[in-house]
Parts: sequence; structure tokens; C-alpha cells
Amino acid sequence: MKCQTCPSPATLHITEIVKGVAAEHHFCEECAQQYLSQAEAKGNDLPAGVAADEEGESKLKELDQLACPNCGITFKEFRKQGRLGCPHDYIAFQEELIPLLENIHGETQHFGKVPKRTPDDSRKQYRLIKLRGELKVAIAEESYEQAAKLRDEIQRLELETQTPASEEENE
Repeated sequence: MKCQTCPSPATLHITEIVKGVAAEHHFCEECAQQYLSQAEAKGNDLPAGVAADEEGESKLKELDQLACPNCGITFKEFRKQGRLGCPHDYIAFQEELIPLLENIHGETQHFGKVPKRTPDDSRKQYRLIKLRGELKVAIAEESYEQAAKLRDEIQRLELETQTPASEEENE
């Protein structure tokens, strides 16, 4: 396939979706750089020739002004770099990050890995700490049904951790 602006072979293919309509562009490396730099020169992150509706553009400008009170990174800088500046950014940009994280990872909470050799007691203790934290949040939010479920789960886990120790004492 040839570049749509010069006779060179197309190496970059861009699909833009504007108001539900997909438009494909095919460029060589040189023309793609020029095309993308035109978008940056316009002062927005949309490719050249793509006009955002006024509402979307004003919301984007408003979001770009958001800044973390701790490190000072703006949302625009985050969008450009793809990296946050500090852990407080997750709170500062929470409304914008949650849908993004759900879309990318399918979850908004990192669970990490647990070493295979970790004793069951350690895993249960970690789970208890996590559940107690969730219980505090549920109580603060006055979500009493959720708090009751968490309380029951905590009690169940506490009994499980105490049972093996008491069985050993009886032997």
C-alpha cells in the first residue's frame, strides 16, 4: 500500500473515529511524522483535520488544567507522557483514571503476586488486614450491608487462623 501523500510505501496506518465514523489514513514514516506534528502544533492531541465538538474540546481543556497538588504534574502532561508523577496522582486524577484503568487492565486494583512458598497463615493475615481496611471504608460510607458481610468474612477468617493452633494444643 502506498502513502496517501507521497509515492513511498505506507508503514503507518491510522484509524480515526470521529462521531462514530472511522477514517483510515496510510502514511510513510516521514509523512506520518509531519501529520502528527501538525496535530501537536494545533495545541490539541487530536490529529490534524479532526475537529472535536465544542463540548468535548472544552472538557478536554478543563481536564488538562487539573494538576496534582503534591508533584504538580498536569493531566495534559500525563496524557502526553503516559506516566504519573507520584502516588497522589491516582487521587488527583481519579475520575479520569478509573475508566482508563478498567479499559486497559479490566480492574482498578492491583493484586500482585504471592510467592508460592508463602505460608497459608501469612496469606490469611494479609487478607484479614485488607478486609479490615474495607470494613472501615464501608462503615465510613454508611454501607452497613457491605460492612456486615465484611465483618462475617473477617470472623470466619479469624476462626480459621485460630482453629489449627487450638487443635495442636489439644494433641
